[in-house]
Amino acid sequence: MVSAGDFRNGVTFEMEGQVYQIIDFQHVKPGKGAAFVRTKIRNVIAGSVVERTFNPSDKFPPAYIERREMEYSYSDGELYYFMDQESFELIPVGADLLPDSFKFVKENFICRVLSYKGSVFGIEPPTTVTLKITKTDPGFKGDTATNAQKPATLETGAEIRVPLFIDEGEDIIVDTRTGEYASRA
Repeated sequence: MVSAGDFRNGVTFEMEGQVYQIIDFQHVKPGKGAAFVRTKIRNVIAGSVVERTFNPSDKFPPAYIERREMEYSYSDGELYYFMDQESFELIPVGADLLPDSFKFVKENFICRVLSYKGSVFGIEPPTTVTLKITKTDPGFKGDTATNAQKPATLETGAEIRVPLFIDEGEDIIVDTRTGEYASRA
């Protein structure tokens, strides 16, 4: 059991049939009255964030979230298949569980599959990926003001903005957390 007095950032626990993770916590000892723990918790499966106060003696069962590295294999339109690196088992994941940053992932990339009690609830793509630019306009010398950028289409179909000196066919590194150009590969 996890006591509310032992809450720390990143701790996961079950409450009211849901799985929560501590984002922020603060132990408060007012001059008058009993101490309490003020927290900001995130519902791991739904993604919603709420603020809640707990009595330090409240106890909750711990929740163990499994994070497994799996290779993205293919998609059949509505399901995306991930292969376990050890057992070679394919796990189907619905498109509704994929984050927006999944548009930067192509086949054979290693992703982190998040599950709770055998049920997959989320996918974490790699933080940076190397992709080829399939379409972009040429940049012309003297076209710059400061930090000028142009649109580019990547091999996955995603569109981002890149500096003018990047040409079609080049490999670039994209930060999947922000969806922005990071550097040349």
